[in-house]
Amino acid sequence: MRKTGLYLYSKFERFWHWTQMLLVTLMVITGFEVHGSFKLLGYENSVRIHSASAWTFMGLALLSIFWMFVTRQYVNFIPSRANLKEQINYYMSGIFKGEVHPIRKSLFNKLNPLQKLVYFGLLIFIFPVQIFTGIAYMYYHYPQNPIDAKGFEIAVYTHTLGAFMVVAFIIVHVYMITTGNTIATNLRAMISGYEKEEDHEPKVENKENQENNIVNESNEA
Repeated sequence: MRKTGLYLYSKFERFWHWTQMLLVTLMVITGFEVHGSFKLLGYENSVRIHSASAWTFMGLALLSIFWMFVTRQYVNFIPSRANLKEQINYYMSGIFKGEVHPIRKSLFNKLNPLQKLVYFGLLIFIFPVQIFTGIAYMYYHYPQNPIDAKGFEIAVYTHTLGAFMVVAFIIVHVYMITTGNTIATNLRAMISGYEKEEDHEPKVENKENQENNIVNESNEA
């Protein structure tokens, strides 16, 4: 694959992204089978796969948190109100008129304001809730703790609600992948690490763009 444009996604980021995608997909499929929504792998197999995927996901999460702070990439996930209105207007109308994206990406500004809000919510709220309720689901079963059956029931329903929210995010995420310069631009970027630059200057210029936009492959994390 030809490597041109801005080098935004390191080898670790791409490994993290695709591994996380695989684990989340496995947890969604097996989780809904455990819930009784359909039959595919069998209840016992789904429980084992779901548990193994969940523990692997938690290990990957700890590794990625360490990586984010070492490389300062955590700044990409801090919500900001700057250019939020422009981004909303772009998604509501500009994107359908072929207008240039209002936010220019850089190494420390990979997500637009709306994406930052969504990912912040996933990392700070939804994923932690899923982890804690999932652990309760696995290790605090009703037969062993009949006195606290109500609390267990709350954990189960909360975990299921979180699963539906994750599924909603996946659907939106897959759609957003297709909204680049071409239908496959964003997908190629997460495979090669390089993202094609806009043909024209965006309307809004962020102060983060003062960072170096082009990073040599030798500097990969």
